[in-house]
Amino acid sequence: MKKVNTGYKKNFGLLVSSVIFITALFLVSVLLARSTVRNNVTSDFNNRKVEVYDESIVLFNEFFDKRIPEISYYQGYMDADLAAEYANQVLRRYPFVEDMVFYDIVLANNDSIPTGVKFNNLLIHLKSIHTFFLDEEFRFKKKKIPEEQSKEYIDDFNNTALKLVSFLDRVDETTRLTDNEIFKVFYSINPGKIAYMNIPRLSDLTAYKDLMIRGDMPETSYDQDMMVFNIDPQKIKIINKYPNLYESIEIVPIVEGTLQESPVYMQTDLLLPGVLSEYKLQFDTSELFISKEINRKFVPVVLVLCFLYLVLLLIVYLIFRNVTTNSKLYALQYDFINNLTHEFKTPVSVIKIAGNNIKSAKELSRQEQDLYGKILDQEADKLNNLMNTLLSFTQIENKSIRFKGEEVDIKEFGEQIFSANKLKYTDMKISYSIDVQRKLYADPVLLGSVFQNLIDNAYKYSEINNKTLDVKIFQNKRNFVFIFRDKGIGIDKKELGKVFNKFYRVKNQFNQQGSIGLGLAFCKEITEFMGGEIKVSSEVGVGTTFTLTFPLNFKN
Repeated sequence: MKKVNTGYKKNFGLLVSSVIFITALFLVSVLLARSTVRNNVTSDFNNRKVEVYDESIVLFNEFFDKRIPEISYYQGYMDADLAAEYANQVLRRYPFVEDMVFYDIVLANNDSIPTGVKFNNLLIHLKSIHTFFLDEEFRFKKKKIPEEQSKEYIDDFNNTALKLVSFLDRVDETTRLTDNEIFKVFYSINPGKIAYMNIPRLSDLTAYKDLMIRGDMPETSYDQDMMVFNIDPQKIKIINKYPNLYESIEIVPIVEGTLQESPVYMQTDLLLPGVLSEYKLQFDTSELFISKEINRKFVPVVLVLCFLYLVLLLIVYLIFRNVTTNSKLYALQYDFINNLTHEFKTPVSVIKIAGNNIKSAKELSRQEQDLYGKILDQEADKLNNLMNTLLSFTQIENKSIRFKGEEVDIKEFGEQIFSANKLKYTDMKISYSIDVQRKLYADPVLLGSVFQNLIDNAYKYSEINNKTLDVKIFQNKRNFVFIFRDKGIGIDKKELGKVFNKFYRVKNQFNQQGSIGLGLAFCKEITEFMGGEIKVSSEVGVGTTFTLTFPLNFKN
């Protein structure tokens, strides 16, 4: 059969182009996302080091801002025992403090004191020096430095004394100790070392100045304390807030650096200030390590891109499916119109011919009247049945038909239909068995239409010498079951899923013309309209079986 060009155009080239464009856009987006994620990780690697420094230096800041100034609370009255107690707490709390040196100092105007630093009438005398440290077993140790070994400690004392005297020279009644002056006078900060002298009261500073410039003062003395802290920056505990960025963080000397066991892919550093200024915080990361972080951030991004890509592909697929479905539907409708036209045209032509014959005949015999009357009656019935089928199908599909249910005696109902069809199809062998105890609540007209369609199909799609139909009707615990089994030409498995579609016609030698593709679709709509279900099984060359089930309690 020659394929008819329906005129429906499918622009598959545009769909293919859309898929190619979406795929290319997806790949470009993935590459850009990868590059953006890599740049963000690199930026974080260089910028987050300040946060690591701030977190790691918290303990050192606590030591510098809170624990060192505690010496001033003693106002110079700290002795070796109190200094040892203080040092024990500091050394155990702050592991970066290697050792501490305590200077017990006296400021006096007594010329009888043999040692010390003298400025005019003021003598700054060093009574004793003690050192405190923790041994290898973390036990606290203290040691008094003999006078003959004090030379290596004396420089810190002399520098602090010189700064104090220089400040005293500027002291007057209006002097106020600002934070800047306190830091300059009473702190001495050098790489690896902090020296701190307790801060006197203003009245004490005025008294120190009087002792220094006046020679008529009675002999007086004042106590001062000084502590020197030796710091090892490499013992500061590093807190890595970003273990996903920094594989290794070390505090290393600025001038030396460190040898890397594995090749460094990314490296950055941060110079340490003040007493830690000879060291830097060095951040190292290997390529494999930083790639894990890049992949960790990239995976969610690429998953989102994949989701969007799949959504776009799904849209293209839906468009493709819609175009294909519309194409098939258009072809079916085109075929339906052609077949419907033929179905109407044939009986109309026969009626017209019979009418013309009657009109042109001068006389009609009784036999001719009966013949033409029968022809007109049959063709009118065909037109009427076709119109009723179309109307009923449309009403059921649009849910506009009313269900006229009643209790149907299946045995009586079936016997009437099968007996009538035995007379209609004299060359068809129809056998049936009915075994039911209850009546079926259904619309008898619609149910009859289903029966008639299935019987007509069994007759139409069977060989001339093998027109057979066997019907079994029974009931089980839940349903009425109707089985229509013929020995016709059968239906190919590829077409079984389509036979209930409207306008669909099975392609075979029995169905080239004269079918509009609504018979089985009509059966399915009516069966479901009455609460039932219809199934089909078939084998080419063996036959086809239709099984209908209706619930026993459909009325309720």
